[in-house]
Amino acid sequence: MKRAEIYALINNFAPPETAEDWDCSGVIAENGNEEIKKVLLALTVTDDVFNQAAAQNCDMIISHHPLFYVPLEYRTINMFCAHTNLDLAEGGTTDTLIKLLGLKKSGENGFVRYVTIDKPVSVKDFAQKLSKISPNLRYVNNKNTQSIQKIGFCAGSGSEFIETAPQDGADAFVTGDLKFHTALESRIVLFDIGHFESEISVLKVFENLLQDKVEIVYAKEKSPFKTL
Repeated sequence: MKRAEIYALINNFAPPETAEDWDCSGVIAENGNEEIKKVLLALTVTDDVFNQAAAQNCDMIISHHPLFYVPLEYRTINMFCAHTNLDLAEGGTTDTLIKLLGLKKSGENGFVRYVTIDKPVSVKDFAQKLSKISPNLRYVNNKNTQSIQKIGFCAGSGSEFIETAPQDGADAFVTGDLKFHTALESRIVLFDIGHFESEISVLKVFENLLQDKVEIVYAKEKSPFKTL
């Protein structure tokens, strides 16, 4: 498959013009090889991920996170990413997380997606549901809320959208990378499932777009955070 054809498939799903102005979605690096037979999928390109791709003779790395600085040695392999444009795309990052949890989206407001459950669920039960995909789950319940029904989701670092959720009538908000003061001041229940855990499942989107067209391998990745 031609390199440009892969770009077109991803850009058609997640139009690059929808990416945030500060974002670096798109081509990260190119070499002279335009024919792509084997692709490594990764959430984030690190030295380890780059070495995995080289060791497995991959022609391209496709990642969710961009690189704002590209080391010279990385330019020996084709690399492409879809970041905030994939977050906004229908069926993108947050939608994939919601689907993974067996839930159904009921609405959206930019980067924030909403799930309205038929019957209210206890905070504890919903936390248990989230813990199945995130061993690093932590949550905030300043108002001692007993049950929730409308829940906002933003995969990755969604702290900046926490105020959007109660304005849209949500009882709770699921994201990653919560900060202390944000948590302290929250009027609704917050669930921090971790940046890595909230986004890693989106690699399946890339696989679905490219399946049967190129060989797909997944990078061996894990959250940098450890628990005792």
